[in-house]
Amino acid sequence: MRGRVSVARQFRRVHRGRGWRLYSGVAAVVALALVVACATTGPGKRDIILISTPQEVAIGQQVVGQVEQEERVLNDPVVNAYLSRVGSRVVQVCDRPKLAYTFKALESDEINAFAVPGGFVYVYTGLMKELGNEAQLAAVLGHEVAHIVARHSIKKLQQIYGYSLLLELAGGKEISPAARLIADVGATLILQGYSRDNEFEADEYGTLYAYRAGYTPDGMVELLETFQDLDQSRHTFIEQLLATHPPVPDRIERVEEEIGTFPASALTLPDHAAEYVDIRSRLP
Repeated sequence: MRGRVSVARQFRRVHRGRGWRLYSGVAAVVALALVVACATTGPGKRDIILISTPQEVAIGQQVVGQVEQEERVLNDPVVNAYLSRVGSRVVQVCDRPKLAYTFKALESDEINAFAVPGGFVYVYTGLMKELGNEAQLAAVLGHEVAHIVARHSIKKLQQIYGYSLLLELAGGKEISPAARLIADVGATLILQGYSRDNEFEADEYGTLYAYRAGYTPDGMVELLETFQDLDQSRHTFIEQLLATHPPVPDRIERVEEEIGTFPASALTLPDHAAEYVDIRSRLP
């Protein structure tokens, strides 16, 4: 997106000459304490995360500023309230429920949704038009919430910048302008998508969260089958999807295996189709 190459150059200039030396004394002890600290990244899962939740939210807010300058947020409070209501049901049963999540629709024919670190979730109206019920929407939101729970974007940023940030924090400093520039570079990385392993994980957690929220887990299977059907008519879409996502049949197979571990009663849960169709009729 506009200006991001120059931002990356600025970041490199700020760090030029600092080297990768390790601070000594008390700072090294603080660094060690940070390294051994773990954070929740999924059901029963914890990983080393160097970027704190407040820093994650601050990074996300800067990315959101860029997103909402370049995209059009749907000006329909009814649709956005509905998204928030369904999203809240998913959040209540996810593994990072204390974040302040927001859910918004973006007015575009693009068939996609994405998550921004810190709890920000966007769904394009183009995707919403392809869905047939609320359970499918819950699967979409569950998938995106799962990316936030697993801190996939934060792990990506951490791999690139984490050691440098750790040294700043270990030195007892406030986050520098250089660290804030990560958010600008990070927007590009976040919107580029995730690894295929990340997508499998988001499918797994998202299916579980939608089920926990009281939706039939078949919503995720139906969602993935919708993507498969689009392969018949929109090759450009499916080619872009497959560039970063695992093959859809592989995703369906894994989700069906997961659903097989749920109680049989899971498939009797509702999909709330009628209410969703009413909301879909409002989309431009």
